[in-house]
Amino acid sequence: MLENHGARVYVDEVDPEMPPYTSAETAKILKGRISQSGKFVVLTSKNSKDSRWVPWELGIADGYKTLANIALFPSSETTPDISWAEWEYLGLYHRIVWGRLEGYRDAVWMVLDHKNNTATELAAWLRE
Repeated sequence: MLENHGARVYVDEVDPEMPPYTSAETAKILKGRISQSGKFVVLTSKNSKDSRWVPWELGIADGYKTLANIALFPSSETTPDISWAEWEYLGLYHRIVWGRLEGYRDAVWMVLDHKNNTATELAAWLRE
């Protein structure tokens, strides 16, 4: 979906430079990839807040980027159940959501700033 909106997507699991086991080299590579990216999007689930890596990766991204360049892409088995995306540190970040955006006839993927109740169409956000 992100690629369909103009993003080049990095997935660590398919990175041939990643070591087979988590190590200091893993962290070094991830830091480099995060610093090189213009935007940082993390696919999150209800288990993300308990992950050892998600908070670390968000912290690294936070150090390299402004909040405006970081977004969570919450996944949920049931659409209404994304309240977990507001827990603790996850509530700091914008979210990628599907919905109605002023100025668009049809529903679109957008990056929602839930604190200010504003949004930017996803492809436009990715180009910024």
